[in-house]
Amino acid sequence: MSAPDDTPPSNLLEALREFVEERDWAQFHSPENLAKSISIESAELLECFQWNSDFDAERVAGELADVLTYCHLLADQLGVDPAQIVLDKLAVTRAKYPVDKAYGRSDKYDEL
Repeated sequence: MSAPDDTPPSNLLEALREFVEERDWAQFHSPENLAKSISIESAELLECFQWNSDFDAERVAGELADVLTYCHLLADQLGVDPAQIVLDKLAVTRAKYPVDKAYGRSDKYDEL
């Protein structure tokens, strides 16, 4: 193992890869394990709102960061760009929920 470089990573993905590499955790980061981790961390995020709408913003931010971390790691494993797949899905969803039918409504697309 080489000595850690003190130069800060230039972007989020680079920082995540460096963090994982420093700990030799890539061996545990199969797509299946990362998907499980997203679900587990999502449940921990939901727990912040379990009994009422009062919440600790710092705790919520920490749990959200955990969810996003695993999402970015899974996207990296799958070789997809998170921003691009969100934009691609948004285009599909725009077609399913045209503004003139969906504006101000929460109905599912097939009920509009």
